[in-house]
Amino acid sequence: MRFLCSITLALFVALQGGVAAAETPDFDETRLLVEQGDVHAQFNLGLIYAQGQVVRQDFKKAVHWYRLAAEQGVANAQYNLGFMYTQGQGVPQDFKEAAKWYRLAAAQGDADAQYNLGIMHRQGLGVPRDFKGAVKWYRLAAAQGLAEAQSNLGYMYAHGLGVPQDFKQSGDWYRQAAVQGYPDAQYNLGIMYKNGEGVPQDSKEAVKWYRLAAVQGHADAQYNLGVIYHQGQGAPQDFKEAVKWYRLAAAQGVAEAQFNLGVMCAQGKGVNQDYTVAHMWLNIAAANGYAHAAKARALVAKGMTAASIAKAQEMAREYLGSDYRDCGVK
Repeated sequence: MRFLCSITLALFVALQGGVAAAETPDFDETRLLVEQGDVHAQFNLGLIYAQGQVVRQDFKKAVHWYRLAAEQGVANAQYNLGFMYTQGQGVPQDFKEAAKWYRLAAAQGDADAQYNLGIMHRQGLGVPRDFKGAVKWYRLAAAQGLAEAQSNLGYMYAHGLGVPQDFKQSGDWYRQAAVQGYPDAQYNLGIMYKNGEGVPQDSKEAVKWYRLAAVQGHADAQYNLGVIYHQGQGAPQDFKEAVKWYRLAAAQGVAEAQFNLGVMCAQGKGVNQDYTVAHMWLNIAAANGYAHAAKARALVAKGMTAASIAKAQEMAREYLGSDYRDCGVK
C-alpha cells in the first residue's frame, strides 16, 4: 500500500476564467451607452454576448466588443480578450495573442492576468518556457492575495523551479493560499507536515489540512486520509473511516484508492465482506494501471463462482463507463 505523497499541481494546466459582471448588464441600456462611445459599456456588451443570458450567446460578437474596449486600455477587456484567445472562443486559439493581451492587463495590475502569464511561462504556452518568468508573474499575483498564484508559487519553491529550493518559503506560500480555502494548497501543506519539510513534522496537523482539502473534493487528500485511518498513523485506526475516504477517492479515479478499497472489501474491513465488489474494484484498479491489482484480483477470484466473476466484470465495465457512480460499497 503506497502513501501518496508526491506534490501535485493541477493548476498548471488550468487558467483563470474570464471576468464576469456581478450582475448581467441591461442590454438596452448598454447598447445606448455604447452608441454614446462609453468604453466600459463596450466591455459590458462583450460580457453580455459571452454569457448568453439575455441574448443568444455569440463569442465572435463578444470578441469584437472586448477588442474595442481592450484597444482603449480597459484592463478587464484585455484580460477577457486574452482568455478568448486561450480558449479559442470566437477566434482561433492563439496562445501568443493571448499572452499579448494578458500582458497588457497585467501591466495594469490585473492579478488574474498576472497569474495566467505565470502559467503560460511555466508551460511555454505562447511564450518561451521560463521558470523565472513564471515566478515573477506568480509573485505579483500572489502579493495581491490570489490564492491560486500563492499555491503555485509554493510549488515553485518546493521544487526549486525558477528559485532556489526552499521548503520554508514553500510552506509559507501554501499556508497563505490554504487559509483562503484553496484545496491544492491545503493538500500540499498537509504533505509538508507529513514529511516535516519546511515545518515541524506533525501527523495531526497533516490530517487537519488533508481533511480541509478532502471535504472540498480533493481526490489525493481523500486517498491520504484513507491511508491514515487504514494504518492508524496520525489518527486512531478506523476501517470504516478509511473505506469512506477511499471510496470518495476511488470514485474520482485514484487507482491506489480503488485497489485498497478492493482489498478491504475482500477482507471485510470497514465494509461488508463482498468478493464480487472486491473483484470489481480490483478490476477497475487494474484497468487504471495499478500494478498489483491483477494479482490481487486473481486471489479473490479463487473464492468466487464463475457467475460472480462475470457479474463483477460487468459491474466494473458499467462503473468505468459511468464515472464510478453508485459503486456498490456498503
